[in-house]
This record gives sequence, C-alpha cells and structure tokens, in this order.
Amino acid sequence: MKKIFFIVCSIALFGGNIYAQDEIGIKDMSEIKKMSDVVVDTTNKSVSDTARWTLKGMGSLTYAQAYFKNWANGGDNSHAINAGFNGGAYYRKKRTAWDNDVALAFGIINTDAYGWQKNVDKINFASKYGYAINKRLFYTGLIDFKTQFYKGYNLPNDSVMVSNFMAPGYLTAALGMDYKPYKFFSVFVSPVTGRFTFVLNDSLSHEGAYGVDVDKKIKSQLGAYIKLAFNENIFKNVNLISTLDLFTPYTTLEDNQKIFSRWVVDWEVVVSMQFNKYIGATLTTSLLYDDAVKYTDKDGNQHGARVQFKEILGLGLTYKFN
Repeated sequence: MKKIFFIVCSIALFGGNIYAQDEIGIKDMSEIKKMSDVVVDTTNKSVSDTARWTLKGMGSLTYAQAYFKNWANGGDNSHAINAGFNGGAYYRKKRTAWDNDVALAFGIINTDAYGWQKNVDKINFASKYGYAINKRLFYTGLIDFKTQFYKGYNLPNDSVMVSNFMAPGYLTAALGMDYKPYKFFSVFVSPVTGRFTFVLNDSLSHEGAYGVDVDKKIKSQLGAYIKLAFNENIFKNVNLISTLDLFTPYTTLEDNQKIFSRWVVDWEVVVSMQFNKYIGATLTTSLLYDDAVKYTDKDGNQHGARVQFKEILGLGLTYKFN
C-alpha cells in the first residue's frame, strides 16, 4: 500500500511539474504571479463588498459502438450510451471563498453476450467554505459526498447485487487548511476528518460489504485527509479536471498496523476535448484503493483488496458554459 501511495503522489506531482514548466515557458514570472493573485484578493481594500458567483460546467452525451462479423480473433458486438455532467458554483466576497463542485454520470452498454447492463454510475458532490488568512491560504471546512444512482451486479451473474444507491455511500466532513496558489489548483489538508461509510441495503449490510460490520449500516472513522484539485484548459479546447482524495484512519484494522500505514485512495481524471461548439470527446479514468473493500471474482469468491481501475472514452454531444 505504501508503494501505491508513493506512485499516486509521484504521478500527481510529476504531472503538475510538467504543466508548470510549460506555463513558465510561455509566460514570464510576473504573469504567473498575476494568475495566482486572482484567486481572492484579501488585502486590497478597494475590493467590492458585493458578492460574486462564478458558474461553470460541461454536459455530455456520448455513444460508442463495436461490430464484429466473421472476425477470427473473436469479439462481442456492443453499443454504449453515457451521459455526464461536471459543474461548479464558486462564491467570492472579501475574505470568503465557497467552492461547490458536482460530478454526475450514468451509462449503459448492450452486448450480445450479456444484454443491457450498467457501465458507469456516479454521484459526487463536494463543498468547501473558507476564510482567507492571506491571498492563498484559507481556514476551511469541507463536505464531500459520493454514491451512485442504481443497482450494480457481479456480472455475468445478474442475480447477485453488489451495490445500490447509498450502498455504498461515502460522506467526508473535514476541518483544515486550503492552499490555493493558482485559480485552477488547490491543496486541502485536514488533521481532523470524519469519514462515514453507508451501506443502507439490507442484504449488503448483512454481508458486511464495503468494510461495514455485519448487519450494521454505517461505519465511522476519524483520520487525516488530503484533497488535491485541478481544473484548467491545458491546451486550446482541451480541459483537464483531476481530483485526488487521500484518507488515512487513526484506528487500524489489526493491532500490528501502524497509524498512517493504511490509505484510502480515490483519484479521478476527466479530459474533455471540444471539436466545435457541440461535438467533443471525453476520457474519464478512475483509480480506487480501499483495503476495507474486498474483491469478488466472477465465480463469487472473495479475495483481498485490490487496486480498482476504470476507463471510459466517448465521442458525442458536449456543451460547456462558464
């Protein structure tokens, strides 16, 4: 798990370093400073007391198809339709900053072998309310919520349900400091974080799914939390949204485990490419690791926790506003 944590952090830092070097190559340092100063000007007394909201978002409806006929290497015909929305509402007034982000997605795929099934399903919401100490550092409270819309099954066995709305559901509540060196990047660190795992489905809670005790529906943990967020146009008509959530509980699963030896990793990247006003492509990747979540294979056998990875690429209708 330490290796996984090191690799994830290295990739995040390396990617940010490449981007920063590219920006410095294009702009001089005075321009870079101006970019950072627009986050919130807390020292300029001429700033208006009038509250200001900024809205931005992107909706997409994508389609993918695969067709095989007499293909010697084999294959399965398929059709997939995915709908998604990523948006935010950001409030600024003097020393106050309130950031709200939502990410919704749902998709279905039809194959000759399994028929219609769900291939993507998420509800993510995050809200940060901060009071500025200076232009880049904020006392901050954060709420982060994640779940899904509909049932999930352990395919090809469509009689075994493995997830549902609020099964699991994750709620994180944290107090800490938020560092915003640029308007497109922030690092939130909290030494006091409550993480709540919900399994409100009776059959799943009876199995002790998602680390919740058998026949219990809520698991609470106290720990430390780090959230890195990036949202910027990295090229013309190419936007990158990346969020990395890291949580470590102060309590351990086993007596021989040390504090900070267990990390829950949740890393999502969304790359959207706009070809014209209404046509675009979206690439979404998700990496998850939680040693309290066991892996169940297609035969129903349960194994230890594993790194989970998902990638979805779609082409279709997209619309942005900001």
